[in-house]
Amino acid sequence: MHRRAKRSKETPEAKLRRGKQVRVTFEKLAQDGHARTGVLRTPRGEVRTPAFMPVGTAATVKAMLPESVRETGADILLGNTYHLMLRPTAERIARLGGLHKFMNWERPILTDSGGFQVMSLAGLRKLDEEGVTFKSHIDGSKHALTPERSMEIQALLGSDIVMCFDECPALPAEDPEVARAMRLSMRWAERSKAAFGDRPGHALFGIMQGGVTQELREESAKALVEIGFDGYAIGGLAVGEGQEAMFGVLDYATGYLPQDRPRYLMGVGKPDDIVGAVKRGVDMMDCVLPSRSGRTGQAFTRAGVVNIKNARHQDDPRPLDETCGCPACRNYSRAYLHHVFRSQEIISSMLLTWHNLRYYQEIMAGMRGAIADGRFAEWEAAFHAGRADGDIPPL
Repeated sequence: MHRRAKRSKETPEAKLRRGKQVRVTFEKLAQDGHARTGVLRTPRGEVRTPAFMPVGTAATVKAMLPESVRETGADILLGNTYHLMLRPTAERIARLGGLHKFMNWERPILTDSGGFQVMSLAGLRKLDEEGVTFKSHIDGSKHALTPERSMEIQALLGSDIVMCFDECPALPAEDPEVARAMRLSMRWAERSKAAFGDRPGHALFGIMQGGVTQELREESAKALVEIGFDGYAIGGLAVGEGQEAMFGVLDYATGYLPQDRPRYLMGVGKPDDIVGAVKRGVDMMDCVLPSRSGRTGQAFTRAGVVNIKNARHQDDPRPLDETCGCPACRNYSRAYLHHVFRSQEIISSMLLTWHNLRYYQEIMAGMRGAIADGRFAEWEAAFHAGRADGDIPPL
């Protein structure tokens, strides 16, 4: 009697070494108006677009287990270069097998460049042509971050999608300042591309800057396309300009980017921000909002935002959202969710974060299906109508 040989489970790293599935590719599957649906293929798995990336700042999505994040429908997570380089350090993560192994998430990871966090340090940093020197917000230690160092850190982390190092000025700002920052970012993008080198199985995204000025956005896009990237991000939005101005930029910005590459809107946002961005041709986005709101007692539902801390919920036996299948809605009442939030129990953050991430992923799935069926406008109208109705009346 012959025993059947066990099939070995080959790791993504082993596949890369043997030359299998070594390129990150993007395929657009359908388009309805400017809204697109497609698939971003990486050695670690496929990312269905439009895609929302939960934020795992310090190698964890707060209050969630990695397998729970996956159960919400997420295909990809975002990690933060700035925070991870300071603690526990990229070098330590590399020695321990890379970020995927370190945080127990074997699917794709995108890491930001660290630029946004460094720029927000204001008085703790100094910027010049070479890069940025800054003091750690943790212990005051001095660090330098350049395009080359950002690429090195992200390589040590082993992220699947790497972001160029850029400067992101806060808005509102005068055009000369926005233009200076954008042109510096384009020079840094060129250096990022050179430092990134040839890394099969990993992708490098350029970041468009230019504030809310169309001519600067167009100049930035042309510079990035000339350098050539695997994908293109739209940066410098959701930094104080307001939704109307953001949508005004997206109305033209996506048209400056290649049709055959994914487009990533950084740091966005609220549910209606995301729907509006997809309507204008965006494929990927990330935001801390669903997890942060979960920790502060806010739940996103089809009927708008529910503040579970409000006293109206304390005797309510109904679920948060009767159409949702997440554990918070399936197994617990509003009264219980109100109680554990008021009692500052950890389970409150766990349940509300799970719910919010599930809701965001259901929005993405709904849009993907609607685009594929050519009924995005109908889906969008129903989405806004449901939110306009507001929460269910109190008992």
